[in-house]
Amino acid sequence: MAKVVTLRLSEEEYERISAAAKIEHRPISNFITASVIKDIEESYYVDSIEMAQIKSDKNLIEKLKIGHCDAKEVKGRFIE
Repeated sequence: MAKVVTLRLSEEEYERISAAAKIEHRPISNFITASVIKDIEESYYVDSIEMAQIKSDKNLIEKLKIGHCDAKEVKGRFIE
């Protein structure tokens, strides 16, 4: 089910978003949603090319496995 979110924008922010949405022939809510989802996917997820590079790095994979085991066994310490 869709959720309603209230968003406070300055007049300048609203005008910029509204203009960009008009250029793409989208409602403002759709433009904001699509932009945020795109940013999340680009910032927080690995694309297929990057994942292939990660998987092909055997040394990195081994270190990740060791780190995973250490984390499960609560070994090590946090560095601030």
